[in-house]
Formats: sequence, structure tokens, C-alpha cells
Amino acid sequence: MNTLSLSRAEVDALADEFEDRSAQELLEWAVDRFAGKILLTCSWQHQSSILVDMLHRIGADIRIVELDTGLLFPETYETRDRLIERYDLRIERIDPLQTVAEQEATEGPELWKRDPDHCCALRKVEPLERALVGMDAWITGIRRAQSVTRANARVLELDPRGVVKVQPLAGWDDADVKGYLFAHDVPYNPLHDRGFPSIGCTHCTRAIRPGEDSRAGRWADAEKTECGLHLPAQDAAAGR
Repeated sequence: MNTLSLSRAEVDALADEFEDRSAQELLEWAVDRFAGKILLTCSWQHQSSILVDMLHRIGADIRIVELDTGLLFPETYETRDRLIERYDLRIERIDPLQTVAEQEATEGPELWKRDPDHCCALRKVEPLERALVGMDAWITGIRRAQSVTRANARVLELDPRGVVKVQPLAGWDDADVKGYLFAHDVPYNPLHDRGFPSIGCTHCTRAIRPGEDSRAGRWADAEKTECGLHLPAQDAAAGR
């Protein structure tokens, strides 16, 4: 059970306070404020690499959780392994309750094609909710520049699951991301250099075409833009 003592108004006020401060300052504050009850979830994209590097630089020892759907790209797993070696990371992997084969036996084949929302709920959202039990804060790599659905993201938000979402990179654009990675020689997912600004599962991700939104390659054949981890408050609450 979560025991967060901050109200929505208090979180909003803190978001205002930290809006113009650096990502590192926000991380340092959050790691101290939520000591022992904060975690970072990693999808091994650009943002994961940056946040892992920042946490290493400030000497933070927190839970780093991988939500492994069992359907990630080989390059994604390779990136994870490079980061583990570079920063001597301890990764906590949380798997879905069913393997891909078990899900196919109970839900039928290619659930991601027939009902991508349900597939994401089983393979991403439910594992996240297990990871968040007992936590007060969750560090994410959300950025406003990623898509219109994330344009209003704040550096701190109260998630309907009862945790504070800490989003140090909310105000970063693509140039900020690339600049940090190259300035600090941080390992990152090579798919980003092959037309994949957003990377998810193999069956639901493609490279984008010139002029497309950075998340256009996610669930390109479905009326879907988010996996369910980062829905607006009212939608996330309704889906629980």
C-alpha cells in the first residue's frame, strides 16, 4: 500500500517551483524526498540512458526496473546490457504474469494486432502496477516534445495510482537529448539512428516516415498512441 502524504495541490506547487530548475536538481531532490520509495522504470530508449547516467553522477542508489514484455527488439536488450556494464547497474526485471506463448493460449494469437490496448494492459500496465506497490515516486522519461499527447506533461505530476511522477526531462527537446548523450558519451539504443524515435515492442513499432510525429511508428495500424502507462489522470483512473 502506498503512503504518499503529498496532495495534488502540493505536487502542482512543487512542479511550478522546479519547472525552471535543472533535471539534475529535480532528481537530487526527488531521490532525497522519497528515499527508499522511489524507482526508475526503463524502456532502454534515449531517455532511459540519460536518466541512468544522471542518477550515476549524483550517486543515487534506487530501484531501476525493467518492464520486459518479452517482445522487445534485440537492440533494446543489447542497450540494457551496455548500460549495466557501463554503470554497474542492478536491474529488477518485472515480467508479465504470462509468457507470450501462455498469453497466446489464453487470449488467442496476435493479441497485439486484434486488441493492442488489452495486450499493453497485460504486458505493461499490470507489471508496472506491481512495481509501484509501496512506492511514493516514479521517475519517467516523458518529454513534451515527444507528441501532442504529452505536450502538457509537467516535471512533477500526481499519478492516479497514488505516486508522484518525477519527469526531469519534460522540457527537453530532441537537441537537448542528443547533446547530453554525445557530451557524456552515454550508450543509447542504436534504433534511434535508424528512424525509430520511439521504440516499443517488435510487433507494434516501425520506423517513421519524413514529416511524421515522433510516435507515429507506434501502433501505426491502430487508433492508439499510448500504451497505458502514461494516460491522462481521468483515463488511467477509469482503467484501473
